[in-house]
Amino acid sequence: MGYVHIVRDFPSPQEGFARTVRVYTPDAYDALPHHRFPVLYMHDGQNVFAHPESARFETWCANLALEQGVGEGRMEPWIIVAVDSGAGRLQEYSPWDEPRGHVKARGEAYGRFLVEHLKPLVDRTYRTRPEAEWTCAMGSSLGGLISLYLGCRYPNVFGRIGALSPTVMWSQGRLFQEWAAHRRSWTRIYLDAGEQEFIHTDGVPLNYGEATRAFYEHLQRAGYAAHEVSLVLEPGGEHHERDWQRRLPHAMQWLLG
Repeated sequence: MGYVHIVRDFPSPQEGFARTVRVYTPDAYDALPHHRFPVLYMHDGQNVFAHPESARFETWCANLALEQGVGEGRMEPWIIVAVDSGAGRLQEYSPWDEPRGHVKARGEAYGRFLVEHLKPLVDRTYRTRPEAEWTCAMGSSLGGLISLYLGCRYPNVFGRIGALSPTVMWSQGRLFQEWAAHRRSWTRIYLDAGEQEFIHTDGVPLNYGEATRAFYEHLQRAGYAAHEVSLVLEPGGEHHERDWQRRLPHAMQWLLG
């Protein structure tokens, strides 16, 4: 069983406040002292791990999913850095304003925090593989959107992107405009949603199944091949941590394997 280390009051100079950061190191980190490890960055860190100090009973259980995949020989061990969301989650995971929900974007500052402050510190502190091919960003809902934004904005930093039920229709589908062409860098993108997944947020209708399929087809038209982008539409899948927990092992195996 790996270890989860929680760092509270972690400064974010780019955003002007402090966050909580949770770092999972796999068993192999101590067992193989000369080995370097790839790193997965996850959003909504309070909901990521099976751990007594997680925010809710139903979490992604990412540490258990990873350990299972490693134990079955389907993937190698990864470090997981999970960043808790703050008080203004809609704002900090929004790369662009969403006028329909009166949301003012702060996602650009959050992305800069990850790229300019957190990742360099992680790479200095832990034995990592800092290259984009070995650095992944993953999240759900708006966390999925901000993950895709990171892959679009910083393709030389984040080479692997996991977007579960991503809110790609946010800001009138601005992501489709921004990610109009192949980034011509090493890329692996995992997309999923419930086939009929649909919710309302602050009066904004969000059709996740339809929009996620549309974004997958958009990436295909932009030149992404089958080994670079994957789509899973789950019959009956809903917008909830238990659904993301259920799909996570497959997502990890395709994305991190």
